[in-house]
Amino acid sequence: MARIQLLVRDEDRDRFVHQARAEGITLSAWLRAAAHQRLGDKQQAHPFRSAAEMRDFFRECDELEGPRTEPDWEQHLRVIEQSRRRGAAET
Repeated sequence: MARIQLLVRDEDRDRFVHQARAEGITLSAWLRAAAHQRLGDKQQAHPFRSAAEMRDFFRECDELEGPRTEPDWEQHLRVIEQSRRRGAAET
């Protein structure tokens, strides 16, 4: 079994340890599970195999609930600038 050294900020380590304990596992087990989950998420994504598959994807996206139109570019820029001034996303 290989050993991996990982450098993280103290605050992140504390958060990781807290979550691992909350799940009843060691920090090492928690980090392995997080890495496996990320790999699984990336491996589930696959490129479109055909133009029809791509059209189906976008049709399904269009059917999702949400605003009927995208905000205009100037509105996007205002939201980005407001977020920068506050240091956090507006969500």
